[in-house]
Amino acid sequence: MVATLVGLSVLYLRADTARIADPYFIAVIGGGAAIAAVSLADDALDFSFYWKLVAQLFAAGLPIGFGLSLDRLFLPFVGEVPLGGAAIPFTLLWIVFVTNAMNFIDGLNGLCAGMAAIAAGFLAVIALSEGGSFVYAASLFLCAGCLGFLPFNFPSARIFLGDVGSQFIGYMLAILAVAAARFETTQVSFFIVPLLIAMPLFDVVFTLFRRALAGEGLIHAHRGHLYQMLDRTGYPRAGISLIHWGFTAAMGLVAFQFLRLTPPQKLILYLLVLAALTVYALWVSARARRAGIVNWSRTVQRPPIN
Repeated sequence: MVATLVGLSVLYLRADTARIADPYFIAVIGGGAAIAAVSLADDALDFSFYWKLVAQLFAAGLPIGFGLSLDRLFLPFVGEVPLGGAAIPFTLLWIVFVTNAMNFIDGLNGLCAGMAAIAAGFLAVIALSEGGSFVYAASLFLCAGCLGFLPFNFPSARIFLGDVGSQFIGYMLAILAVAAARFETTQVSFFIVPLLIAMPLFDVVFTLFRRALAGEGLIHAHRGHLYQMLDRTGYPRAGISLIHWGFTAAMGLVAFQFLRLTPPQKLILYLLVLAALTVYALWVSARARRAGIVNWSRTVQRPPIN
């Protein structure tokens, strides 16, 4: 967090290149500092779910108040879709969702930080190749911060991300997706970031739907995420992290071609990614059944980090 925010602050104060308009620049730095502050307080005080959500909405709303919101999407077969009055709620939902998705995925050594480093690294290279200089620099700072953290967390852990690390990572990736799609001279697709972090996003959505269909409380701590289920079947923990790193790297390679595809090809690509993730979910489910794990969730007060 410090590496990223210090890098952005120096960029804002000293650099003549890799800039966006000052209000948006301040919004990115201020929003990142806000989510770090509230999540650090959560680490120390253990807020209830509702107070966490209020704090996240406040942090997400801060950059939106400066005008940092997604005002349009480019959809296959449809083209440009202005969001109009939905721009602010859509951006708010996107930021809060990704913030929590990366927080939820932080349950094994190196898992969240490793995926974030790979995703941010690929985003930096893609943004540079497309002329998105601010997203390039900001992504590079985030990548560097995660790489500096990883040796202390993988394969064995001396320190942990905590909410202050994992929520900050998710928040910054969400903000960079918005910045890439709107506030660059050269537009970089909003859909690049969802593609890069497709695995944790799929895991969270899959788990929420499964728990909702089972009538389980969605706000309670549990161990029902796909990566947690794979861990409970006895699969090596380092191997689980490496699977996620490998998939993220594969999505990075795919993302290089994404911007050059036709709209039908982009849709087919997303369907193929969804199919691959579905196969992964079925594989984990099959291992869980063979291991005799009937209760997927095994609700707990606080899920263990390792």
